[in-house]
Amino acid sequence: MNSSKPTVMCFSGLDSTGGAGIQADIETLFSIGCHCAPVVTALTVQNTQNAISFSATDATTLIQQSRAVLEDMPILCFKIGLLGSVESVEVIHTLLKDYSSIPVVLDPIFVAGGGFEFGGNDLEDAIKNLLLPLTTILTPNTEEIKKLAPTSDNLDACANELLELGCQNILLTGTHAQTPGVVNRFYSMHQEAILFNWPRLEDNYHGSGCTLAAAIAGYLAHKVDIREAVQNAQRFTWESLSHGYRIGFGQHVPNRSYWNKQKL
Repeated sequence: MNSSKPTVMCFSGLDSTGGAGIQADIETLFSIGCHCAPVVTALTVQNTQNAISFSATDATTLIQQSRAVLEDMPILCFKIGLLGSVESVEVIHTLLKDYSSIPVVLDPIFVAGGGFEFGGNDLEDAIKNLLLPLTTILTPNTEEIKKLAPTSDNLDACANELLELGCQNILLTGTHAQTPGVVNRFYSMHQEAILFNWPRLEDNYHGSGCTLAAAIAGYLAHKVDIREAVQNAQRFTWESLSHGYRIGFGQHVPNRSYWNKQKL
């Protein structure tokens, strides 16, 4: 068996633009030397401007897909993105409990870039109560962390509340903050937050959060230390965005193969 290409199981929605969701995971993991085992959690109707509708994968099918692969292939990390129903959260919770030694990267997706909402309060509560305590690293933006910790009065308090629930680490991205540069904050229990500063790019991007979470999962699958994985994943994501392109009428799409300089 070829063990040189670690496998990451990704739970993500199918985005027909190819900018976000499961295709973003596959492209990212391929680029950093991993194999992606894709489990589609929802079918979406969207473009680069906004999502229009979505349909969650049946929970029974979701768990059958996952277990079929897990019984056949060595999975070294789980990456979780869009989850379309409370039932999906419940079955993934059971799966994570059964495979508790595998690290988990959770990208909590509640709202599309154009404002469309995926799920509601019940879904947010299920993710918070069932998945967060089993999460190795959470990768929210400032709006997402406020939804998960709505009673906390600042971002640091939000992060500390979620860490106390059992989430081991948080990488809070600062792209939504009104700051000259992007400041990402890495939190771990009983440690000072580590700040990462990145030049702010002028465009908006479709699939940046998926790229970041998948990259962290890939580096963790390569057995890289969590802080180094976070640093490397941010660099990969920033480069993908800085080389991105506008293919539709809305947000730019990351170029996750920016490293391939071949001219056709």
